[in-house]
Amino acid sequence: MLDIKEIIGIITVVLGVIGYIPYLKDTVAGKTKPHVYTWFVWSLVAFIVFALQISDEAGAGAWVTLVAGILSFLIFLLGLKRGDKDITTSDTAFFIAALAALVLWLVAGQPIVSITLLVTVGILGFLPTLRKSWNKPHSETLSTYAINAARHGLSVFALSEYTVVTWLFPVAWGFANALFVLIILLRRNKKISSKYDSSI
Repeated sequence: MLDIKEIIGIITVVLGVIGYIPYLKDTVAGKTKPHVYTWFVWSLVAFIVFALQISDEAGAGAWVTLVAGILSFLIFLLGLKRGDKDITTSDTAFFIAALAALVLWLVAGQPIVSITLLVTVGILGFLPTLRKSWNKPHSETLSTYAINAARHGLSVFALSEYTVVTWLFPVAWGFANALFVLIILLRRNKKISSKYDSSI
């Protein structure tokens, strides 16, 4: 018999799969242009965080992190062929900073320091996508990020143990995804308003 935390864990996994289906379809169709730096960093970070969460007895609350890693890596692979080719110097700088933070994680040897560095790496990995989406606000599938915000938030309730190592990643990513959706919606509205004003 499944307990409530396992049921919540299953729900977050289902939400993850549902949330990524439109993104994958839009990427294949050429409507969404994933930034390869971002998705590579996110997949790598998610796999490492999953291992940390399991080692700290996160339980069903860690399932969503594993699914995020698998789907992020799939999008990275798709992005190599169909992703955004507008890679700037700042994108590369953020990518190198993210990898450098991963090296620091390897030598840190402290779980709390490690999870903090990994969350920082993930945020640095977000910046190329934010920069790209600021200039091209319709180049991302926002429903995926909205569902991501919900599933990460929900996954906190599925955790078996509440420590910084288990809850920091889902809480940070819940907020990061929600903030990204808000920023891009505002950016889209501004673009529409600017186009309307120029036509008057």
